[in-house]
Amino acid sequence: MKLDEYVSHDALGLAGLVRKGAVKPEELLSVAMEAANAVNPEINAIIETWEGEMADQLKNAPASAPFSGVPFLIKDAVLHMAGRASEMGSRLAAGLVAPEDTDLMARFRKAGLLTFGRTTSPEMAYSCSTESIFRGATRNPWNTGHTAGGSSGGSAAAVAAGVVPMAHANDGGGSTRIPAACCGLFGMRPSRGRVPIGPDADEGLNGLGIELAVSRTVRDSAALLDCVEGAVPGDPFIIEHPRRPYIEEVTADPGSLRVGLMVDPFGGGKTAPVVADAINKVAREMESLGHKVEISDAKLGVDWEEFILANARIWTVNLTGWINALAGATGRPIDETTLEEHILACYRYGSATSGVEFAAALGVRNAVCRSLGPWFARNDILMSPTIPTLPVELGWFAANSKGLDGLGWTALTFAVTPFTPVFNVAGLPAVSVPLAHDAASNLPIGVHFAAGFGREDVLFRLAGQLEKAMPWTSRKPRVWAGA
Repeated sequence: MKLDEYVSHDALGLAGLVRKGAVKPEELLSVAMEAANAVNPEINAIIETWEGEMADQLKNAPASAPFSGVPFLIKDAVLHMAGRASEMGSRLAAGLVAPEDTDLMARFRKAGLLTFGRTTSPEMAYSCSTESIFRGATRNPWNTGHTAGGSSGGSAAAVAAGVVPMAHANDGGGSTRIPAACCGLFGMRPSRGRVPIGPDADEGLNGLGIELAVSRTVRDSAALLDCVEGAVPGDPFIIEHPRRPYIEEVTADPGSLRVGLMVDPFGGGKTAPVVADAINKVAREMESLGHKVEISDAKLGVDWEEFILANARIWTVNLTGWINALAGATGRPIDETTLEEHILACYRYGSATSGVEFAAALGVRNAVCRSLGPWFARNDILMSPTIPTLPVELGWFAANSKGLDGLGWTALTFAVTPFTPVFNVAGLPAVSVPLAHDAASNLPIGVHFAAGFGREDVLFRLAGQLEKAMPWTSRKPRVWAGA
């Protein structure tokens, strides 16, 4: 298989060729490595690849699995793979090797995916731009002076540039959907509890975090969720299984949906005109498809400042635990030689947060759930931009974060990405869909859709309909492996 043919297929398409005997998994891996070597020097999305060390995976991959033989990449955060480094984008964790697969990694293997490398993450996955002292800046394939988003920016840049058709991502405040928007991809955060993240944790970030992937097509994400959804023994609760496979929802008629349109975010900020115009255009297209779109009356349930404070406490307390554990495992100090300035500030903030303050933050989480839950009982979809501006330039966060404490860092990131974290706190499924593009900057614009708890089916139906009505795969970034 040649590179230009490889990049023309999504993951299910490649797997279909493998099942028909038209191509061998070894050939796909070889072409994926060719793609990585072609584009990674320019975008810095991939930390390492394991070329020549894939014999066991090739031998043990299930031949009849939905993604049998498809090359895959995993993000260097949270999920880990037995015998491979797991460093959280940090000098503090440099060289740490995972002793076992996480539950989700085991399901990726069972799905037939051939994982041949790791992608970049900002330090501790606590940024919406993938830039770190340890690994450098990951550049957006559409416009390399701009961020690929974060914290799954490495995965998104690799998929957008054609290295793999989809890659692992996780989302504690928008970390799947933000890079999907920045890089012109489809990215879903499933409902709380839909995907297992154990055995090291029961609920990531006290329920804020969840994992899946970024992909170039809706059907790839749907089929992957079919492969990995559902609890494992020891998980804290069991979410109801879907009524039918998600892959079937992608081509199902969504009917006439009740859609609330939010152009400006909950916190009172303003969306950039170029993004607002794009969102309104998509809203008009949705009306032409038969959906009822009205200005949203959804309420957050708490003040925006209270919301930021709660997130800062949940994030930094969890981060403090991670850092203490990593320092214990490596014997390295917790200081400016091992942590970036803003992460060290977040560590100090989390260390100083009391148990009473942390419990109050969980109370805010409950208030948000109780406010948005009834809204989604009356409405099907809440629609907004994924981010309120075009992707920021690389270095923007470093230039604006000097002297901030943990609360200040959280407020800075939420100012740039105010739409996505609400649904992490509420535990609701949400997607970013690449329905628009800014010609002047050559940067994608993502449209964000959220649904009620457990209603990934509704999102897949709508996204499938929009993918057909407003297709995006013909658009290619400047850095493209198939060029």
